[in-house]
Amino acid sequence: MGGTIIYLFFDVVVGDVVSLNIGDQIPADGLFLHGYSMKVTDGFGFMLVTSVGMSTAWGEMMSSISRDLDEQTPLQARLNKLTSYIGKVGLTVAIVVLVVMMIRYFTGNTRDDNGQKEYFGSKTKVSDVLDSVVGIIAAAVTIVVVAIPEGLPLAVTITLAYSMKRMMKDNAMVRKLSACETMGSATIICTDKTGTLTLNQMKVTEFCLGKETIESNTEIESEIYHLLQEGVALNTTGTVNNSHANVVPEITGSPTEKAIISWAVMDLGMNINETKGICEIIHVETFNSEKKRSGVLMRKNSEKAIHTHWKGAAEMILAMCSNYYVRNGEVRDLNEEEKVQFEAIIQSMAAKSLRCIAFAHKKVVEENSQASAKLEENGMTFMGLVGLKDPCRVGVKTAVESCKHAGVNVKMITGDNMHTARAIAIECGILNPEQDMKNGAVVEGVQFRNYSPEERMAKIDNIQVMARSSPFDKLLMVQCLKEKGHVVAVTGDGTNDAPALKEADIGLSMGIQGTEVAKESSDIVILDDNFTSVVTVLRWGRCVYNNIQKFIQFQLTVNVAALVINFVAAVSSGKIPLTAVQLLWVNLIMDTLGALALATEQPTNDLMTRPPVGRSEPLITKIMWRNLLAQALYQVTILLTLQFKGKAIFGVDEEVKNTLIFNTFVLCQVFNEFNALLMVELLNKFASTERLNWQQWGACIAIAVLTWPIGCLVKCIPVSCKRTQSH
Repeated sequence: MGGTIIYLFFDVVVGDVVSLNIGDQIPADGLFLHGYSMKVTDGFGFMLVTSVGMSTAWGEMMSSISRDLDEQTPLQARLNKLTSYIGKVGLTVAIVVLVVMMIRYFTGNTRDDNGQKEYFGSKTKVSDVLDSVVGIIAAAVTIVVVAIPEGLPLAVTITLAYSMKRMMKDNAMVRKLSACETMGSATIICTDKTGTLTLNQMKVTEFCLGKETIESNTEIESEIYHLLQEGVALNTTGTVNNSHANVVPEITGSPTEKAIISWAVMDLGMNINETKGICEIIHVETFNSEKKRSGVLMRKNSEKAIHTHWKGAAEMILAMCSNYYVRNGEVRDLNEEEKVQFEAIIQSMAAKSLRCIAFAHKKVVEENSQASAKLEENGMTFMGLVGLKDPCRVGVKTAVESCKHAGVNVKMITGDNMHTARAIAIECGILNPEQDMKNGAVVEGVQFRNYSPEERMAKIDNIQVMARSSPFDKLLMVQCLKEKGHVVAVTGDGTNDAPALKEADIGLSMGIQGTEVAKESSDIVILDDNFTSVVTVLRWGRCVYNNIQKFIQFQLTVNVAALVINFVAAVSSGKIPLTAVQLLWVNLIMDTLGALALATEQPTNDLMTRPPVGRSEPLITKIMWRNLLAQALYQVTILLTLQFKGKAIFGVDEEVKNTLIFNTFVLCQVFNEFNALLMVELLNKFASTERLNWQQWGACIAIAVLTWPIGCLVKCIPVSCKRTQSH
């Protein structure tokens, strides 16, 4: 087709020529054709595809590896520990019940429904003894059944899986299950600027030549115009496809390079493809996040002279220059006084939230350049300065305010200079206008890097913006924040962000601009590259954690109440009011309907008004213990009253009394958790219950309804909520 096209990873076939850039995932095995600076973490090139899919060396290796699909999340591990502890308690109680009931039976202290002793020593039939022993063992088993909250892991998995599905609709693809719950505990979000807080749709809005602002190409002297054309055409990896006449050219490349090429083609009328055709590239130094510049050594096909072109961060390029061009093409010395004036121009553009990119040129001696194949870095001539505007995303300021209201601190880490970074941070609400470099809220990466470990730990909480940062600086900040006890979420899109994404508690990569390496290193992929989606993930994380806590509180209330009533009844009278079948029915409803109800509960705005959960915050909080014990105490009191006085109060027999206990127990859970009404009347044959009259039903419902006012009164009891970690 004579150009570069973009298509799916899976559509690559043998014979295709693939363009590779920093951070790209290689789609197939292939042969290297040509390229520049072919380091693992740098450069670009082209390769010819020779095999794809499972026929590649990578595919063969992956097919021989069996992945562990049973990886537990941290929360599931804590739940399993809780379940194990409760199970041990239940088993201990069951053994005690078994021993006590056996002693009571074989010492003749148990009686049947007619009031007769059940055991008469050797006079008792073997079949009667076996029936009684089986009944006692069944009672002990019932204790174990009611004690073990076997539905907890299932309920948590359902909640997390459902949340993952719903988060996809909110532009967040969860790659690791643990990220759902961990995000709810985040106390710090370290975010990139470009593409996350901003639209990543850059446009050149200002061009300075010398110290003057240029409005059109007619104001540029011919020699400077052609040098700029060479610098843009050869020192960018983007392409211009203008094969169709009278159609706007299709421009590819990074957002920054697309903006520069678009400005050169559309505003200045440059012919990029023609320039590429008449020039030979001798050596290339690709852009990287440390030097923040790119350069090219080139020669026109018709000339012997060799030229060096540099493009990059304005202050970096300015430091390499000793001369500068003015509008009429004259070259002047760039002394210290002149540099100060240029720095003021750069700062004034940066204060308008513009990203400043500069161009420099030098004509070099042919022999030296060919011998070293190294680009000159000193004695350059400053050609011009462009300012690129990248508008903030709609809703970002509101999202940042939501994070602050939720007790989550947002820090911006960017490669832009301090003035641009500060202007964007103020626009997004991360910084207040009075915060700047003087009070330590804004620092440069090299400054942060050169702090002593003690200084970093002392200043880290006050730093809101880190400018001119490298990936190592971002990693260092994450490590310091974690060392101070914070739960850290980090956004990243580049290959060099992978260490920070791995180090963070929650790594958030960008789905549009993010490289494959970054995505593979992350826990969650933000599909629209929008910071508001990061806040949505935070809200979902808190919702998941909150729902799981609600389920735990509900289930433990049921377990404690049932365990105590059966234990006391078994030890005191040798009979259990709640049978194994009845409790299995309650567990069935609780583990299915209860879990599904929690899984479908949506995040609320109230979740974003609470402080974040600390790294060491217990799963069962003091508030949960207060609610749990109050409800369990009420239910145990009522159920024990029915167990020992139910016959006298209602004038019923043993079977109806047990049905009253079961019915009241079930309805208490209904009103306690707002579940669907359990139709106990339909279970009379299966669960060994009896039909109740309207008065008995009314008494059961009245007792159960009281769980509401009791719950309201209990919530008025103050509970110390001191966090285990300060944030």
